[in-house]
Amino acid sequence: MTEFIRDIVLPKLAQTTGEIDSVAAALSGRHVLPGGSGAPTRGMVDILPTGRNFFSVDPFRIPSPTAWATGKALGDALVERHINETGRPPESIGMVIWGSPTMRTMGEDIAEAFYLMGVKPVWNSRNGRIEGLEVIPAGELKFPRVDVTFRTSGFFRDSFPNLMELLDEAAAMVTALDEPVEKNFLRKHVLTEAEELVRRGIDPEEALREASFRVFSDPPGVYGAGIAAAIDAKAWEKSEDLGEVYIAWGGYAYGKGVYGEDMRDAFRRRLSDISLVVKNEDSREYDLFSSDDFNAYFGGFVAAVKAVSGSYPRAYSGDASDPDRVKYRNLQQETKHIFRSRILNPKWMEGLMRHGYKGAGDLSRAVDISFHWDATSDVMEDWMYDALSEKYALDEKMQKWFREVNPHALQNITERLLEAVSRGMWNASGEMKKRLEDAYLDIEGDVEERTDA
Repeated sequence: MTEFIRDIVLPKLAQTTGEIDSVAAALSGRHVLPGGSGAPTRGMVDILPTGRNFFSVDPFRIPSPTAWATGKALGDALVERHINETGRPPESIGMVIWGSPTMRTMGEDIAEAFYLMGVKPVWNSRNGRIEGLEVIPAGELKFPRVDVTFRTSGFFRDSFPNLMELLDEAAAMVTALDEPVEKNFLRKHVLTEAEELVRRGIDPEEALREASFRVFSDPPGVYGAGIAAAIDAKAWEKSEDLGEVYIAWGGYAYGKGVYGEDMRDAFRRRLSDISLVVKNEDSREYDLFSSDDFNAYFGGFVAAVKAVSGSYPRAYSGDASDPDRVKYRNLQQETKHIFRSRILNPKWMEGLMRHGYKGAGDLSRAVDISFHWDATSDVMEDWMYDALSEKYALDEKMQKWFREVNPHALQNITERLLEAVSRGMWNASGEMKKRLEDAYLDIEGDVEERTDA
């Protein structure tokens, strides 16, 4: 191990200083050396040095045997937590699937989904490619087969069309099993819905197909979930409105013989049964508050379930940054963890302050993203808003710095915090509200003076 670190790891790490040179080369139209994709923090030393034009993975080798092992661990941890909290295994869950984590982990999310449904990949022994799926016998399962509905990103849809079909195939295989419905929740829900559709006059074969759709994404050529734009435009009144946006953007079915068919009604029916929404992270280099995409897909999913069912589902954030010690936190726990470790961490704030205008913009966006999560999932507690106000908006040193480097960032922070008050998301004291209003009027006047000048 010592020789490996000395001869392999340290020399590769020393070469990571070439990132800026690579960016400059790309911007100048010059060649950038290729390199593999992955996460160094997950032990993928072979992808170093960074700063290369990364290539993807063989999509037909996903999930890999290693990813299958981690996926099973994630599945066991998820079911165990759910049983500890509710006394029973999960019956119907929603899972967010992204493309970049799939590349970094060789498909841990996909592996977990297969495991929860009770199927496993069949690998070609010579080239490692997936040849198909195999049903895990009921007697070998630790829990009933879980009904999993997927919301994939547009990037995943375009990068892994084979996996879109494979997930659909898994759902069909599990539905077709001759098993008691109390041991096969997927079959239970598909048959129940298909019977209802037949009663409405739909052909039985068509009804069964519509009831079995489990893979959803944006329509072809479209990317995103629409949530961030709706929140920033203030085009919403309650979380259910954002849930409807999520359904409108993401209710398009994919699978065998189906590519982006408008199935928003079917997606809505899936949402009505979901009691748990899940998104896994494979690295602690970032977190759920690192960009608005996390809330758009994950928080939006939570809001969509509430819009249809009338109540918030459970929401788990999976942590597979250490594959040997995977764990799940609920969304409220993860929010508190992120706030205490990063958002309110003076060292993190000081690090951004070194970047002047851009750092101020990032601090402002951190407040926005916190607000976004509260809008969809009701995760912010009053003390979090109080702390954001004191540390970001009302601290004299911070105010002075914002005015010097980016007064618009301070204006946005105070405006966003006041919006939280006006919408009833934060029960701020009268004194706190007055201080924020004064700060907002003060910085607004400063911005106007600079603009007029």
